[in-house]
Amino acid sequence: MTSAPPARAPALSGLVRATHALPTLAVTVFFTATAVAAGLGAARCVLLAAAVLVGQTSIGWANDYVDAPLDRAAHRGDKPVAAGAVRRELVGRCAAVALLADVPLSLALGWRPGAAHLVAVGSAWLYDLRLKWTWASVLPFIVSFGLVPVVVATALPGAPRPQLALVAAGAACGVAAHFANTLPDVAADAVTGVRGLPQRIGPAASTVVAALAIAAAAALLVIATDAAPLALAAAATDGTAAVVVIGLAVTDGRERKQAFRLVIAAVAVLVAAFVVSGGDRLTSR
Repeated sequence: MTSAPPARAPALSGLVRATHALPTLAVTVFFTATAVAAGLGAARCVLLAAAVLVGQTSIGWANDYVDAPLDRAAHRGDKPVAAGAVRRELVGRCAAVALLADVPLSLALGWRPGAAHLVAVGSAWLYDLRLKWTWASVLPFIVSFGLVPVVVATALPGAPRPQLALVAAGAACGVAAHFANTLPDVAADAVTGVRGLPQRIGPAASTVVAALAIAAAAALLVIATDAAPLALAAAATDGTAAVVVIGLAVTDGRERKQAFRLVIAAVAVLVAAFVVSGGDRLTSR
């Protein structure tokens, strides 16, 4: 009896996990839900979801391919390439194929939304390839998150412009996500030498920045939705979360990790509030 065939399942599982499956699905659902709320047709919503899913998958694979040597040095058992669950070369090839496939998928939406989406994906790739080690590490998050309403709005008939307040809110969510995302990885980043902006200013300051960015995003959502009741409720919830997150800035590393979960939950609250109450306010009036 040979044991070779059963080995394929763990490799496939590792390849799926290397896409950063949960964030990838979350971003895809956010894009799609926003498009549905804005009135994009069913067929174009499916096309948008496919483009976003493929683009996010390419980003996840690129991240694990580039970071593999560093993840091994930090003994990151949660990273499938570093843990030996899938070969680095395979992940790299899949990242390249997914990136190429995303070009026609994105442009099928039209040149404006397609170009905006490809810029967002390219910005995330630039982060993985270079900017994560520099002071400019936050810029790809500002660009990519800020382009979310641009992609959806320009995919609508007539390619209208999105509200600037929503573009700014998306960028603020990107800032919050970037600074909060580093909090659980402080020890690993110290080992691998990753020196983006959050690592340079330290975990306590990064926690405060994430909290302030969430508060700013909440205020911008209220403006964009003309103070819709759900937006106000979301702002109140996220304002409270921001205060709690700032309080965690002065705690030790283990408690500070809770700030990451709170920030992600706060972003989810804003997204849900906009989709339910503000989808028809996506574009400029």
